[in-house]
Amino acid sequence: MVYVSDADAATELTALGPAGSAFDTDDDARLAAFYSYPQDLDRCWVRANMIASLDGGATDDGKSGGLAGPGDKALFSRMRQEADVILVGASTVRIENYSGAQMSLAERRERQQRGQAELPPIAVITHGADFEHDAKIFTRTEVPPLIVTSRDSVEDARSRFAAVAEVIDASGAHSDRVDVGVVLATLAERGLRRVLCEGGPGIISLLIENELLDELCMTIAPVLVGGQARRIAAGSGEAHTRMRRSHLLSDDEGYLYTRYVKDE
Repeated sequence: MVYVSDADAATELTALGPAGSAFDTDDDARLAAFYSYPQDLDRCWVRANMIASLDGGATDDGKSGGLAGPGDKALFSRMRQEADVILVGASTVRIENYSGAQMSLAERRERQQRGQAELPPIAVITHGADFEHDAKIFTRTEVPPLIVTSRDSVEDARSRFAAVAEVIDASGAHSDRVDVGVVLATLAERGLRRVLCEGGPGIISLLIENELLDELCMTIAPVLVGGQARRIAAGSGEAHTRMRRSHLLSDDEGYLYTRYVKDE
């Protein structure tokens, strides 16, 4: 017997157990089926891939990598393989010590068969382009990164990084700030429509506020971190965007891998 209040109808619950079809993370065809982008895109489709602890922390000891397990790392690699471009904020590049995307010969051939470049570039959103020249984003990459900055900073950034990166002006109404809408329009013009955003919280929040996030792939790590760990999205603006579940996966470690798509 289920008690139903006068004001509310009962909600049907589904138990997610071991009855599903299991497969290994090296089954490329199965993973591709779960994480391929929509076909024939005429605009950027923005996917965010983030991880959080059970208590909502986006970092462990200051870095998101501290939460990851083998399964999460495999899905991280698969999503990079599917993307035309990897979008990330400057703070995340510094904290996580980002380098360029690395892929095997087989992965490169698969991308070429889909009509993509062998490797996706890293596009870094930064208002001031304050980087060191020996950062891995410049020194450990086969593809020069895209430094996406403000109009006020673009000339200085080009004078400093022209030899190691392509610098792009992506300002909107404010010359000292990057406009995420302009960023996506610029990427779309270049044919980089399969966008994978890897954070940080400020970039994710901007995408949410401006209703530009098409899907969120969220890994829930079986870890408690407590303390002052940030959320996966942190900004001043708010939104209420309804999402629908695309799939849920799990593994023997207890990680939960979710994919939610904007409900339109």
